[in-house]
Amino acid sequence: MAYTTILLNIDGGIATITFNRPEAMNSWTQATARELGDAMAALDRNDSVRAVVVTGSGSAFCAGADLSGATTFKLGDAEDEETRRDSLAFPAVMPWQIRKPVIAAINGHAIGVGITYAMNCDIRFVAEDAKIQFAFVRRGITPELSSHVIVAQVAGLSRAADLMLTGRMIKGRELAEMGLASEALPADKVLPAALERAREFHKAAPVSVAISKRLLWEGLTSSVAEIDAKEFRIFEWVCTQPDAIEGIESFLKKREPQWKMSASRDFPDFLK
Repeated sequence: MAYTTILLNIDGGIATITFNRPEAMNSWTQATARELGDAMAALDRNDSVRAVVVTGSGSAFCAGADLSGATTFKLGDAEDEETRRDSLAFPAVMPWQIRKPVIAAINGHAIGVGITYAMNCDIRFVAEDAKIQFAFVRRGITPELSSHVIVAQVAGLSRAADLMLTGRMIKGRELAEMGLASEALPADKVLPAALERAREFHKAAPVSVAISKRLLWEGLTSSVAEIDAKEFRIFEWVCTQPDAIEGIESFLKKREPQWKMSASRDFPDFLK
């Protein structure tokens, strides 16, 4: 797919996706959703990519849906859910679904879908003065992209209700104080911090990271007993794999590990 609303760059095993409509504060369109879904699917298959960073061009991360007349989202008559989701500009593949870490570098304002999409990433860094708003109820609609589960589980029900039921605006530093971002930084430090964190994943086994990511997201809606049972089965399996041998051997010999397994090829079938 030729991208018109995002930029995709891969350097040193890190993919950077940049919202690229700075003249419109990177507002979200159906094209944005399609391109993000396509990029995430492609990066999931690319074993040379160890981590993904999502950021915005210009002064905003993503200022919400483009509500101009030409791009207003209208639900069609299609019966299948995939077509309906596309008509509402929902990406086909979300950050939480791919088998590598995704970091949101919220360099500026994140409103509506701009913040709900970022909440679907694994880690967030935010500009301390960025305006953040779950604005949906103030537009007569409701939050989407699994926000009612993700925000409540990450920040707690009371804080989720505060943000999502009032639709009030906060700054990036308050987002971090609520635990919804790892750190609030000056705007020009956000992307460098995200890229620095992304480089940490080179030290970790890609299949182990992919499995742990899957379990963390499944844990949002699973019981302790359910996750414990999965962890036990996975631990039995992973301990017999080449990367477990390499991880221990490289540690004992005080050298950098040379991981042999592929997140796209060797991800265990019982977790797919």
